[in-house]
Amino acid sequence: MNGRLTMVRRDAGVLHNSGAPAVQRRPHNAGREQCRGVTMAKVAFLGMGVMGAPMAGHLAAAGHKVTVFNRTVEKAVAWSERHGGSWADTPRKAAEDADFVMVCVGNDDDLRQVCLGADGAFAGMKPGAILVDHTTVSAAVTRELAESARSAGLGYVDAPVSGGQVGAQNGQLSVMCGGPIGDYDRAAPIIAAYARICRRMGDTGAGQITKMCNQIAIAGLVQGLSESLAFARKSGLDIEEVVEVISQGAAASWQMVNRHKTMKQGHFDHGFAVDWMRKDLAICLAAADEVGASLPVTALVDQFYKDVQRMGGGRWDTSSLIARLG
Repeated sequence: MNGRLTMVRRDAGVLHNSGAPAVQRRPHNAGREQCRGVTMAKVAFLGMGVMGAPMAGHLAAAGHKVTVFNRTVEKAVAWSERHGGSWADTPRKAAEDADFVMVCVGNDDDLRQVCLGADGAFAGMKPGAILVDHTTVSAAVTRELAESARSAGLGYVDAPVSGGQVGAQNGQLSVMCGGPIGDYDRAAPIIAAYARICRRMGDTGAGQITKMCNQIAIAGLVQGLSESLAFARKSGLDIEEVVEVISQGAAASWQMVNRHKTMKQGHFDHGFAVDWMRKDLAICLAAADEVGASLPVTALVDQFYKDVQRMGGGRWDTSSLIARLG
């Protein structure tokens, strides 16, 4: 097996990480120090969106010294005022003297922008520092940037996440990683601040491929759930009663339990946006062509999401597939 697994559980305010010492969660501390055997690190976090801001918050709560960057400076300032960390106006400044640079931005181009160039993170990182990319991007850009990092004497871990905004807020994300074992082993105890599970899936790019598997599985599942609920409604059944029964059997899923109420109500102003899902599915379909995999359901659901965009639902949650079924 190529993977290395980090299982995380929390109780009594202590973070437990199998294979790594426990980290006592406590207020922000300056500098590096030892806390129950785990070194507190200087961490930069680039991207203060709905995922990045709470993830960075968990790092600060775990005792790491955190500096944040966001293209909209006001978000970085607001984060630092809330969590007691600091902020910088360029990725390079945020990354200076950091042991780890975490990134959670939008797409391939956004990732390149914050990593490369005179003001990019790579220009500011010290030798031996590790960049951990939580963005969902193509495996191609991951390999490109990982090579640039290695040429500069830096580490690189691709580490996309699953669990959505709620998972980020609760520190319960699934983190799927790719990269050298040494880089992963150093980064995993830091990632543990916001992870329920963290696993090394293989070499560089393996984390992104695993995230593609995640999105492929979700696409078909949400379409099936949408059809099920729409069918129940048009057949005159009570959706709540239907879900109560079928969720106890083989049809159960996270999407069913957590999204059926808002799907029934037609409320989609939350969760993971359709625009972002189509970006992810485009990555999946391109990667499938490269390896000769067939993704017929994924390709079909991608077109259904295109219908939702035409309805004005680009920023709606992915569960809005039901809206096109009437």
